[in-house]
Amino acid sequence: MTPAPLFVREILAHTIRAWWCKRMKEVQDHFFKRAKQEGYRARSVYKLLELDQRFRLLRRGDRVLDVGAAPGSWTQVASKLVGDRGSVQAVDLQAIDARGLADNVRLHQADLCEITLETLGGEMFDAIISDMAPNTSGVPMADAAVSCRLCNTLLDRCELWLRPRGILVMKVFEGGEFPELLKRAQGMFAEAHASKPKASRAESVEIFIWAKGFRGGNPDGLVNAPRTRPMPGAGWKK
Repeated sequence: MTPAPLFVREILAHTIRAWWCKRMKEVQDHFFKRAKQEGYRARSVYKLLELDQRFRLLRRGDRVLDVGAAPGSWTQVASKLVGDRGSVQAVDLQAIDARGLADNVRLHQADLCEITLETLGGEMFDAIISDMAPNTSGVPMADAAVSCRLCNTLLDRCELWLRPRGILVMKVFEGGEFPELLKRAQGMFAEAHASKPKASRAESVEIFIWAKGFRGGNPDGLVNAPRTRPMPGAGWKK
């Protein structure tokens, strides 16, 4: 068979790219419209929802730390998933609008590197979630490197904030440092994997590391044991 002329192949490639871009825009518009209809602040909420549905990450009664929480969409869904007996501490450099958020949410406008566990209520967390991202420069390799550094900073603080056998979910931009970041998470948790939810844009370099069974300072034999928490006190809702 004679190959098609070059100009025909170029036209065909352009047509396919145009169709794909249109299709992706339709998908993203779907999530945007759905978020508005369902009362969520951003379409990113469906990324966390999909990860939680697939991998069973957050539980009723969990105490959750949401890092890089603005505008608050992950905080919204996390507060629903943990219920009245759970709680969410949401942290961001930007102010988060408290209107419409559940009673089990507490907001903190602070730097990740400066905030202390005492400021966050004094108790370790069952789960840490992060949709945190750097201010992008337009240079993909540089942005990915900064994203990985932010995630490594979060891993540094797991020992201070996360209970043994705890859960971690964090967004990162894929780049040259990503494999080492994932490898580090795998060494700190009983299991750690990377997934890209359907709500992420196809052209986006973002991917999500989710990890279970934080080792902390405990012997390896404890990392797969069921997570436990103190019995609720008199002030907890039944």
